[in-house]
Amino acid sequence: QVQLVESGGGLVQAGGSLRLSCAASGRTFSRYSMGWFRQAPGKERDFVARISASGGNTYYADSVKGRFTISRDNAKNTVYLQMNSLKPEDTAVYYCAATRYGGILVALSEYDYWGQGTQVTVSS
Repeated sequence: QVQLVESGGGLVQAGGSLRLSCAASGRTFSRYSMGWFRQAPGKERDFVARISASGGNTYYADSVKGRFTISRDNAKNTVYLQMNSLKPEDTAVYYCAATRYGGILVALSEYDYWGQGTQVTVSS
């Protein structure tokens, strides 16, 4: 079992930055690929970014490429999402997720564990 707890969300003006964190329980964190997803009101939960278990490979949705950076610290059992140049359309609840699988991993069904989410609101 892996428990995930997100933090770092909040209210920011357009063009600003936030860094989200996701702390994981358990001693096997380094075996899991990790992903970030987001869900805006009335919309489906969408893929944002994912990082391989080792941290050596990342993949991003086109909508955030060049603005967001996913990283991880396996010694701290934590994955991060650095969000720069934020836009109002980035407003959503952001979720982190863990999976034992490798690959592109953009589908919700590919992930085994989910956090409770953290709200990000970008004002114009």
